[in-house]
Amino acid sequence: MQQATILIVGCGDVGSTLGQMLLNQGHKVFGLRRNINQLPQGIQGISADLTNLENLKAALAEIDDCHILVYTAAASSHDEEGYEAAYVAGVQNTLNALPSKPKHLFFTSSSGVYHQNDSDWVDETSPCEPKSFSGKIMLKGEQQVLSADLPSTVVRFSGIYGPDRGYLINRVRGGDIAPAEPLHFSNRIHRDDCAGVLNFLIAKVLNGEAIDPCYLASDSNPVTMHEITTWIAKETKSQITSETVSRRAGSKRCSNKRIIEAGYRFKYPSYVDGYSELIDLDQESGDK
Repeated sequence: MQQATILIVGCGDVGSTLGQMLLNQGHKVFGLRRNINQLPQGIQGISADLTNLENLKAALAEIDDCHILVYTAAASSHDEEGYEAAYVAGVQNTLNALPSKPKHLFFTSSSGVYHQNDSDWVDETSPCEPKSFSGKIMLKGEQQVLSADLPSTVVRFSGIYGPDRGYLINRVRGGDIAPAEPLHFSNRIHRDDCAGVLNFLIAKVLNGEAIDPCYLASDSNPVTMHEITTWIAKETKSQITSETVSRRAGSKRCSNKRIIEAGYRFKYPSYVDGYSELIDLDQESGDK
């Protein structure tokens, strides 16, 4: 595989992890974000504002042969304006600002585009009729990318967890778990597997292999919120004082069959694998 020029737009936690994987394979990696001070060594930082086309054009003027564009930007605010800017306008601005079209565009989306709430399975072929503004705008961003005049792939991540994403562990340590009823299935993927899936698909593209226009990336073990929170409580020896219903997303089970059949192997196929490591790290840091 020859060295490729790869631009990661919105190079945050997932993007930086991906960038390090790509650097280790000998690729040239650019990371675009507003503040580039936190980028890992080796990733060439580009400081720019996705909402300012002229600023973007100036920032990207030197990248005249982008093999892979990975768009992993996150909304700066949880409202319609913030989502439109990040997932619709930002993509279009980036494509308009680049001196030439990338050979392939990857767009990271979310399982929030699914509306299902019956605890059934969903996959890449399931209908998407989101009710929330966030799901609607994310789906709009997907459609814009897939209708663009260049090879494109959407990767829908479920709930991302990992280092510095300790909300659930902190909630349980505080004494709160999810009740057994109503039934609420939850889906998640470790930060390292988010980067791993993207790295895997990029390698296929660079090797000239065909990939699908959409992948649902989630671990192999959808579980109820009650199961995972009671397991964390046991592992952390937390005293439970309350049960709170959490319905931030519909109850569904995400199938990763397509990405598994493509050949990807999850580093953390279950919440037990990922959270065991996080709990151990948490305990180690607490002992210091």
